[in-house]
Amino acid sequence: MAMPLDQRERLALCDLLLALGPGAPTLCEGWTTLDLAVHLDAREHPVRRTRARIENPDDVRSLIARLRSGPPVFLRAPGLRKLFNGLEFFIHHEDVRRANGLPARKPNEELEDLSWGMLAFLGRHSARGMRPFCLRLESQDGRRRTFGTGAGATVRGRPSELVLYFSGRQNAAVVETSGEPLAIAALSPAVKAL
Repeated sequence: MAMPLDQRERLALCDLLLALGPGAPTLCEGWTTLDLAVHLDAREHPVRRTRARIENPDDVRSLIARLRSGPPVFLRAPGLRKLFNGLEFFIHHEDVRRANGLPARKPNEELEDLSWGMLAFLGRHSARGMRPFCLRLESQDGRRRTFGTGAGATVRGRPSELVLYFSGRQNAAVVETSGEPLAIAALSPAVKAL
């Protein structure tokens, strides 16, 4: 049986965090790799130690070991783990990879399908901020979503790249935008509102 997507992303991210160390940059403004690791740990274990309490390299290794061990038991059900952690760990893995100049990874069908599903929410949310303009999403494999009618902007790329774009990583996402200039101008602030 293949390892679940969220677990693959979690383990790869933990390996990268250890390799780069706690002070490496991320795409999350003002955050180092240590800040990102603390965020992920606090997300799953809200009562754990804060960044201020991580004082030495052994604390950092312990934090990453806890992340590596997986989510709490109630989040280990297949549907829940995919929903709550699949894209979270992918996005943060890319936050670290891209901020440190690592090359793009090959597409993964499971990730692309999960990303396309999430774009229904992300696109709708961004389209509300673009009114009266329309937002169109196009994947490189031919899938399309449209939010609104009339003149608008189109964002095209792999679904995973569109997820990065619509989760605030516009400068790092590999996408193409086209359409009415005013709609494109409305797109950026609408995405930043997420």
